[in-house]
Amino acid sequence: MNYDVIICGSGIAGIYTALNISSDLKVAVITNDKAESCNTYLAQGGITTVRGLEDRESFIQDTLYAGGNENNLETVRLVADEADKNIKELVSMGVPFNRDDDDNLLYTREAAHSKRRILYSNDQTGKYIFLTLIEEMKKRTNIEMFSEVEILDLMVSHGKSCGVLGHDNNNKILRIWGEKVVLATGGIGGLFKNSTNRRNLKGIGIALSKKHGVEISNVGAIQFHPTAFYDPQSERRFLISESLRGEGAKLRDLEGSRFVDELLPRDVVAASIEAKKKQAGSPYVYLDATKLNGDFLKVRFKGIYENLLEKGYDLANDLIPVTTSQHYFMGGISVDMDGRTSLDGLYACGEIAFTGLHGRNRLASNSLLEGLVFGNRVADDINKTIIKNRTFKKGGFCSQAKLKIENHKDIEKIKEENRRLVIDEILKVREDLKDELSVN
Repeated sequence: MNYDVIICGSGIAGIYTALNISSDLKVAVITNDKAESCNTYLAQGGITTVRGLEDRESFIQDTLYAGGNENNLETVRLVADEADKNIKELVSMGVPFNRDDDDNLLYTREAAHSKRRILYSNDQTGKYIFLTLIEEMKKRTNIEMFSEVEILDLMVSHGKSCGVLGHDNNNKILRIWGEKVVLATGGIGGLFKNSTNRRNLKGIGIALSKKHGVEISNVGAIQFHPTAFYDPQSERRFLISESLRGEGAKLRDLEGSRFVDELLPRDVVAASIEAKKKQAGSPYVYLDATKLNGDFLKVRFKGIYENLLEKGYDLANDLIPVTTSQHYFMGGISVDMDGRTSLDGLYACGEIAFTGLHGRNRLASNSLLEGLVFGNRVADDINKTIIKNRTFKKGGFCSQAKLKIENHKDIEKIKEENRRLVIDEILKVREDLKDELSVN
């Protein structure tokens, strides 16, 4: 199969990249599960924007503060400058962001933001962005979606990426050729025993990069979200949005005492929770939203409210047991300001890419914005540099992949090798996470 552009991943970064690729280019979007099995779909709180020139410096300072000033300042400034045009594109596509009675957009606040600048769709912002983008993609005749196709390797020839090797759910081997390849494969949560992420996201982009000598950075920068519902029976922890604390919910210890400023950066709040758990000998602390209006909670946080009811808790009346959980990967495949990696023809964007935006700790709701900004920039660079309608043939520019795959056992062996590559890379710099990772 021949395409101009291959995009691996169906989250906001992958789909937005596809939508910004020129309509005369043939695009394949590949995802290893159903299209909605991405972290974008799970995002609750919202998406950051920059509210005019007067907010630019404040956004930059808030991002740097949350990131411990370990951010790439050039990247932070770029995202600040390009946020508005990309957010306006989402609005024009019809994303149903919350509005007041006069049809003005509403904004919420989350940890480490100094002001309200986060657009939201109740507590299911990612879901509504995803659904809007997918509907837009269905209108594009140049884009073809491949669901439930798992990538096993990149195809590389003469120092250039030229396609991907994968298999479908019937274990049929697929070789998909493309002039440009974009890795938007999401995070690493599926490697952890407990995570807020989709279980199918296991850092395949890191494995592919390691195999082919593509530069990666900051692999140890892994964020734990402070407030996931405590459920010892579930590997994927249910996230309770930071925006709930932005609206006034408090964190309390087992005696009911407040012990931390809930709107400090995530790493600070998470560390405070872990310290309090250790002190009390408890696997959880409490999130208290009982002082907020019940009718407000049922509308503004409808998804969270209903999910907790199913678990036996009433958000308006009960203290909710919460704990920290692996949430976001701030490291990844090193890219420049156009999403280009160190391998010719290979791009990366979204959570799997290391742009330097986040520093050591991501500012709340900056992830979706980063996916937009860099998805757009990747597409722009591809549109400017691609050789259109190139056909790949055996023995030609791009040789067959080196992997020998003869049966199902070969596929499972490669998948396990890929998983181990990522885990080993993490443990090189974060041995403290050995008990958190699904090592075996």
